[in-house]
Amino acid sequence: MKIAQVTPLYEAVPPRLYGGTERVVAHLTDALVDLGHEVTLFASADAETRARLIPVRDQAIRLDPAPFKSDLAAHLAMLSEVLKRAEDFDVIHFHTDMIQFPMFERYADRTLTTLHGRLDMKDIGGVYERWPQFGLVSISDDQRRPLPFANWKATVHHGMPGETYKFSPKPEGYLAFLGRISPEKRPDRAIQIAAALNKPLKMAAKVDAADKVYWETVIKPMVDASPLVEFIGEIGDHQKSAFLGGAEALLFPIDWPEPFGLVMIEAMACGTPVVAFRCGSTPEVIEDGETGYLVDTLEQAVAAAGRAHLLDREAIRARFDLRFSATAMARRYLDVYGDLSAQRPFAEQLIDGYAAPRHEPLSFAVLA
Repeated sequence: MKIAQVTPLYEAVPPRLYGGTERVVAHLTDALVDLGHEVTLFASADAETRARLIPVRDQAIRLDPAPFKSDLAAHLAMLSEVLKRAEDFDVIHFHTDMIQFPMFERYADRTLTTLHGRLDMKDIGGVYERWPQFGLVSISDDQRRPLPFANWKATVHHGMPGETYKFSPKPEGYLAFLGRISPEKRPDRAIQIAAALNKPLKMAAKVDAADKVYWETVIKPMVDASPLVEFIGEIGDHQKSAFLGGAEALLFPIDWPEPFGLVMIEAMACGTPVVAFRCGSTPEVIEDGETGYLVDTLEQAVAAAGRAHLLDREAIRARFDLRFSATAMARRYLDVYGDLSAQRPFAEQLIDGYAAPRHEPLSFAVLA
């Protein structure tokens, strides 16, 4: 297949530090190439990919030192480049929310849009009512709740390349928090859980400008007051195996409808169990009592974190390989691409000279 992957421009592909969507796009793109498909990635010039790269900006936006920049202008310029080449692709896979809809109405039947963020915000519903012809993919079933009427084609859970993460059979006795310092991520709960167990807590987290007041007034005083807490700051992929693999458990004490939660499967790849509050996607990702524990209260979280070391770390890694590898994710997307192609007129279903009957969807995973 000839597949275009269109990523947001906020982070490099993959990100140098924090970043979820662009990391998923990077691993999906490489996995599709490894499966034998012809993939073109539209991204900033600092992307690292096995696909054909069409650079649309000199570098990713967030770490660009330029004092003034327009993310809207950057994304519109990228979409213009994609539009010029639209006829070259069997599938154009967008990861840019809804900004492409007005420009790609003519090509809606050959596009797929994965929604990576929360959908319970004002104004969003009207967009998907206005452009129902665009097929959508959710990253968890729970993510769909605010938009049950939307044109959902599938749910595809995220995946990561197993070789990126080193399995760690013996943890070092601390708890871990990895992600972003923000009220909905509840780092305060992580500190409270560690304090209740009298266990060290290592926090590797990004502080966005929007969350600086929360950090300064709520979380930093808690960190400074506890000798058990070590705040590390942002870390990159090359540091995650040691950070997550050394932990007895990853604490995922969220208080919002998390669409997926990439850090949960990153921990599982290292063999580390996850203690997660039952919010958003967590029941779809964590197998309670197998790869971690699902909890509803702080007291339950403390008890779960205290017994997490009893779980089988090899079994946790095996569940990651089965459910959340990059190849598993790519094969699920190939099924969706095949369904999308099968719904187009017969003449458009030609691939390398082969045409499938309209009633018989092409199985691109098999062709791979």
